[in-house]
Amino acid sequence: MASHPTVGVEEEFLLVDPDTGEPVARNGAVARLAKARGVELQLELTTCQVETATDVASSSDELRTQLTRLRRIAAEAAEADGARLLAVALPPTVPREFPITDKPRYRRIAERFGMIAHEQGISGCHVHVAVPDRDTAIRVSNRLRPWLPLLLALTANSAVYRNTDTGYASWRGILWQRWPSAGPPPHFESADEYDAVVAMLQDTGAMLDDGMVYWDVRPSANFPTIEVRVSDVPATVAETVLLAALVRGAVMMALEAEQRGETLAPLAPHVLKAAYWKSAREGLDGHAIDLTDSHASAPAVKLLGGLIDRIRPALEAVGDYDMVRTELARIAEHGNGAMRQRRAWQRGHDIADVLAEAAAATLE
Repeated sequence: MASHPTVGVEEEFLLVDPDTGEPVARNGAVARLAKARGVELQLELTTCQVETATDVASSSDELRTQLTRLRRIAAEAAEADGARLLAVALPPTVPREFPITDKPRYRRIAERFGMIAHEQGISGCHVHVAVPDRDTAIRVSNRLRPWLPLLLALTANSAVYRNTDTGYASWRGILWQRWPSAGPPPHFESADEYDAVVAMLQDTGAMLDDGMVYWDVRPSANFPTIEVRVSDVPATVAETVLLAALVRGAVMMALEAEQRGETLAPLAPHVLKAAYWKSAREGLDGHAIDLTDSHASAPAVKLLGGLIDRIRPALEAVGDYDMVRTELARIAEHGNGAMRQRRAWQRGHDIADVLAEAAAATLE
């Protein structure tokens, strides 16, 4: 296993009032309680959010064990402070705006970007896969771009927002595009070109610093990895493990394609944008756009099956193929986060049902 790329995962969570579901400004207290239990939680931009980070993992089983422990301890810490931890990409019910975590950098972001920051409360999942260097990360990023909308459809988990069904499986996927440095990355020829664009965005004020490179794939600023950031935070540990396995498999196949010198077909920005919108709108139980062939619409589950077929050699090499097939079939049948939210909402348009469903899924 050591000969294959390692993987790590960061998950962002919401802290809400157990009765009303309204986000609560308690990330500092919850982080202190979690630390006493042996887990370091990161504070996010808004005070209703915390983030967990796994150690480097070599296998999906190892990753699953870590994710389960981190969610459990974070949930226990939240409960001890009178809050509830939810793995949802947006709060089902929200206040007028979110208080900003009291750190100098976060205060500067709020001052620069206004209501985009104050309406944040957005929770995603970031998958890191080891790569040799930054130039390799850039070339792999180019090859991952066609698969990003499918990964969004798979993990969509923000259908209910402001006490209503948004009509989108991932409303987070729509709101996230408001940041000038978010969304699918451009095609870059080199790390130097990447750095030049990042510098331009900072010089013009569109980004505050390197930490605001919010593109859905990027070379990690802190680790020798490529970081895939496109997804909503998945509802369950099983979905996060599936996402991480698919990302690692896709990175491994992209590395092999680079070594063989395979040409990369161009992908027009307007086509990629349309695919993003469709995946955010319809999610796992709808249709997506095939970006690797015809640009036609097809069931998202079918296209995800095609991704699995393409990366099968990598999945088999790390022992993930059977698990990935089984998990995708199970999630397609029982529903991902968005599907479960909608089922709960449709039972009686009662936000309490959505909150209960999300809380159960978080520790499932």
